Amino acid sequence: MKALRRLRSRVVPLDRANVDTDAIIPKQFLKSIRRSGFGPYLFDEWRYLDRGEPDMDCAQRPLNPDFVLNQPAYRDAQILLTRENFGCGSSREHAAWALADYGFRVIIAPSFADIFYNNCFNNGLLPVVLDPDRVNGLFRRATPEFQLTVDLEAQRVTEPDGTSHAFAIEPSRKQRLLEGLDDIALTLRQAEAIRAYEARRREQAPWLFPDRP
Repeated sequence: MKALRRLRSRVVPLDRANVDTDAIIPKQFLKSIRRSGFGPYLFDEWRYLDRGEPDMDCAQRPLNPDFVLNQPAYRDAQILLTRENFGCGSSREHAAWALADYGFRVIIAPSFADIFYNNCFNNGLLPVVLDPDRVNGLFRRATPEFQLTVDLEAQRVTEPDGTSHAFAIEPSRKQRLLEGLDDIALTLRQAEAIRAYEARRREQAPWLFPDRP
């Protein structure tokens, strides 16, 4: 998982509340359990004028010109600005996979669905909760040229004029993002202790290990 410390990027304004996980990545794409390859299907039903199916060549599909991700000015933006209850609906982790695979690193909203919020941290995404009034202000200023700086270490979102917004994050989650650690990487940090424990168990309870020579 790629570490995140400080990011400056243009902002994609998705002015919709209660965006559910089926809108983020529709159900027909859930057959794959790989974390990669979902970016082209992000917001599929809003982004394209036809119905998407797994393994389609999205480069040949008709685009919805009114959808914000299809506007050239927002290409390569890594910050998504949206409304309350983002990520509601099913618990599919594919929603976080699709956002990360597309290239987003930070999502700013007044609130997130709990399971989606947790899935973000497991996939290198930083979900930033800001007061609704502050989010309203960001939407008012979110022109195609508008950029934000997100400093995870300082826990602040800063606008071009210097206006800064503090956000809260649980310390262990913050550290994992700063170091780029998912659950597996975090566990592997304890590899020596795990091996030592297994060796002790083999000595203490050999009958549990029928393969013991």
